[in-house]
Amino acid sequence: MSKMKELEALFTLGKITRREFITRVSALGLMAAVSPALLSTPAHAAAPKKGGRFIIGSGGSSTTDSMDPATLEDIFPQTLNTSIRNRLIEIDYKSNPTPELAESWESSPDAAKWTFKLRKGVEFHNGKTMDAQDVIESINHHRGKDSKSAAKGIVDPVKEIKADGKNTVVFILESGNADFPFVISDYHLTIQPAGTKDLEKGMGTGAYQLVSHEPGVRALVKRNPNYFKKGRAHFDEVEMIGINDVNARTNALKTGQVHAINRCERKTVHLLEKMPGIKIIRSDGTKHYTVPMLTTIKPYDNNDARLALKYAVDREQMVKTVLRGYGTVGNDHPIGKNQRYHASELPQRKFDPDKAKFHLKKAGLEGHTFKLHTSDAAFGGAVDAAVLYKESAAKAGIKIDVIKEPKDGYWKNVWIKKGWVFCFWSGRVTEDWMFSTAYAADAGWNDTFWKHEKFNKLLKAGRAELDNKKRREIYVEMQRIVRDEGATVVPMFAADLTGVSTKIKYENVAADWELDGMRAPERWWFA
Repeated sequence: MSKMKELEALFTLGKITRREFITRVSALGLMAAVSPALLSTPAHAAAPKKGGRFIIGSGGSSTTDSMDPATLEDIFPQTLNTSIRNRLIEIDYKSNPTPELAESWESSPDAAKWTFKLRKGVEFHNGKTMDAQDVIESINHHRGKDSKSAAKGIVDPVKEIKADGKNTVVFILESGNADFPFVISDYHLTIQPAGTKDLEKGMGTGAYQLVSHEPGVRALVKRNPNYFKKGRAHFDEVEMIGINDVNARTNALKTGQVHAINRCERKTVHLLEKMPGIKIIRSDGTKHYTVPMLTTIKPYDNNDARLALKYAVDREQMVKTVLRGYGTVGNDHPIGKNQRYHASELPQRKFDPDKAKFHLKKAGLEGHTFKLHTSDAAFGGAVDAAVLYKESAAKAGIKIDVIKEPKDGYWKNVWIKKGWVFCFWSGRVTEDWMFSTAYAADAGWNDTFWKHEKFNKLLKAGRAELDNKKRREIYVEMQRIVRDEGATVVPMFAADLTGVSTKIKYENVAADWELDGMRAPERWWFA
């Protein structure tokens, strides 16, 4: 039996997961030979209805939002961008890469060269047919020395992108990366027409066409009549309303002003769930809440100061009080328990006032007052979390001054600007993707400016390693380094809670991002 037939048999029999199948086939350079039917999601018997205006009340909006895919700071612009533009690859509800603008892909044996065959006949909203040059220019928007893109860190390993005819794009990487199909699915890496000057017009190939966008307030899109995906884009229109106040968002759902809200208030979600006409979707994925410190600012350049603050947080209390049990404790690294190479062997860091005092004294910071900047813009309950942090730290003799910041403009004016702040990450499907996005030395969203020589060497080694056992050893060591030497406190992982009207129907809901992997406008429909 050929290697390909063997893998197909294992996958069909359920002996390996879909992700394992795709990863192993990709590493062998055989992805192009996979039958699309083998990977397709089974069709539902009842066809979804078409029509209506779907209204989302969304947290995570700001007056500084932009339709430039290089930015996309929070879920409102991210979901809007996903509605109007596509990527080469889509991540399905099982966190596996599936074809989107690319109909197939294959790699060289060392996974350093990736070839993507594009779908033919896909049109942008302006009628232009998508081709390889559109893909090349769209990805290059995030590359280069002067790029300010948040995706710069994950595309920097791309040495060259070239066309092989109008419908084939070839990526040459600095070294092998078995996870590259996941990387290219990043929500920033949407495809626009070559030569696009005004990204705010929202030109794309997506399920919907942009009608209007008032940053931080409202966006309206209408169905793309020429959308290439069959069985998607069921609504006539989708309206997104920015409602950052959780109480106002909840009331909008209760009164029927909106059909769905994200980031339900955990304190009252059990009451919301009991209301007629409303259901709650819980998604346990990779979302985690963090408290990053700028290593370019004293005293956060001192690892003993960082360790003192890591031991000074009562994680169990924070999960119980802030998350109301809808989550799990974190261990000061960003890899979740449901991920492939999660370092379960690392001891769980616990609240330890004595160790906190020890490291505080070693850092020479006894009597120092740490300023902790917070806002519920970071996540619902971030202000309460900061107060809890202050109280637990006081038991270790650590003084924290909690500074409440305005919600609007938090990501522009506070995050990566002030020394110690609250933050959240939706996480990433793979370890390399998460580390490359926020922990690599040159990552655009390295929100601590942390640089660790061994970590960055391991990052490249892990990306190129095709042996699963060796790869796991590398990622476990990277999690240990971040946990013990990094500049981010990761106190907890949070479940996403979405409130939805029973008028809305959907199938399987993805957990990689909020709102069904940002694709609720494309995947859902009215009953």
